[in-house]
Amino acid sequence: MGQHHNGPVGPAPVSDTGPEADDDLAALALKILVAGGFGVGKTTLVGAVSEIRPLRTEELLSEAGESVDDTGGVAQKSTTTVAMDFGRITIRSGLSLYLFGTPGQDRFWFLWDELSRGALGAVVLADTRRLEDCFPAVDYFEHRRIPFVVAVNCFTDARRYGAREVSRALDLEPGTPVVLCDARDKDSGKEVLIRLVEYAGRVHTARLLDSVEPQADSV
Repeated sequence: MGQHHNGPVGPAPVSDTGPEADDDLAALALKILVAGGFGVGKTTLVGAVSEIRPLRTEELLSEAGESVDDTGGVAQKSTTTVAMDFGRITIRSGLSLYLFGTPGQDRFWFLWDELSRGALGAVVLADTRRLEDCFPAVDYFEHRRIPFVVAVNCFTDARRYGAREVSRALDLEPGTPVVLCDARDKDSGKEVLIRLVEYAGRVHTARLLDSVEPQADSV
């Protein structure tokens, strides 16, 4: 089982020459997971917001996988992620996010523990047509105390529900944010990521303070 580590991961981008070098050295790079069920839009979200050409590890769906890949509600889907998607986005000067999209099927879950190492937090994408598909991801992050937000990908043919209705249906822990988004839209995806960074920052800060206070009281 993977361990959760707080703090930045991955190399911060460094310019070759020029006065920007010192600023780049001080830049913060944070690791974010994008998770959820099969066909919910993880690859789409990473591709929409990434400022670099996203790395994708997709394979065509085959007849052999029909018994394990439930394509109900996403019959048009012809590929599936078998390892991860990777992208990067700069939220503001000095803050970049490295995005790791997880595979959605149960048979690839052995990769999740490795991908979650060092993650600041996660986005759990949800489809209201197949809301139960994101239960495993919600349970995974809750049990490992990794902060996450639920982002409801608003498909055009899906019934619309409010954030409170989704929160109740998923039985989320109090305070867990639920946001509505369009995974195809860069600005919408960026807003989801900003919401996650803000929420994860508050959670990690509160945990840090909780761990320090008992020591201060004993002095």
